[in-house]
Amino acid sequence: MSQPSWLKASSSIPPPSQSPHGKQFVKFNFYKLHHSVRALNSHERADLGTELVSLLSISSEKMLTRVYSTVGTRADTDFLIWQVSDDLEEIMNWQSLLLNNDLSWTLEQSHSFLSMTMRSQYQNQFTDGIEKRDRFREDGGVNDWLFVYPMAKTKDWYQSSSTFRNKAMAEHIRIGHAYPEIKINTTYSYGLDDQEFVVAFEGDSPGQFLALVRDLRVSESTYFTDFDTPMFTCRRMEIDQLINHIGLGSSNTISEDAKNTGE
Repeated sequence: MSQPSWLKASSSIPPPSQSPHGKQFVKFNFYKLHHSVRALNSHERADLGTELVSLLSISSEKMLTRVYSTVGTRADTDFLIWQVSDDLEEIMNWQSLLLNNDLSWTLEQSHSFLSMTMRSQYQNQFTDGIEKRDRFREDGGVNDWLFVYPMAKTKDWYQSSSTFRNKAMAEHIRIGHAYPEIKINTTYSYGLDDQEFVVAFEGDSPGQFLALVRDLRVSESTYFTDFDTPMFTCRRMEIDQLINHIGLGSSNTISEDAKNTGE
């Protein structure tokens, strides 16, 4: 039985000196409040909110930290903490602080993805120099919405020729370029976590992202996707906004927010 044309007998693996290496560590922490928190009175919930603000402030001082609400978009999470650091131990030490805090019993970590930034091996003909970027963008995480999912390619993808993969990814990149309002942050998890990539798209319109994914579904590279779920739709917020949105703000602040929303 003959092999498909996109397969080749030997893989084209670059020597270690030329292969891109990981640079920064990226952590996507999804949390859900334990159901018992809802039974607490407003003052007790506000005290928990104060603790969470303190922990998030520590994270922001140590590393790039973005927070997002997933309330109303998924049943299994309430919020996302997105952290980027040059040192994996900084991320681990912060998680240890959380586990040793009185707040720890109130939070269930429903999903967790670890990855690293790395220079892409594919050429991008539309953005000069992007293939040389191996660190997180300084303007990353500033759009209103973040769309996150873990992803892995099939083994056939890695056994296909570099010519075929470059051609397929060129098509993939060309489709993405048609949606300039959407920014992509692809990070890599080979050997670090269960997925191979964590893909995080940023934009100000969920509708634009939906259209982009619809168009990408017909690209050739999609045929080689092993999995790309679960998918998370996340709304960017400031720390104080997030605390109120998940129900841990003071009763006065929540009432004021509700009043402003109704205006």
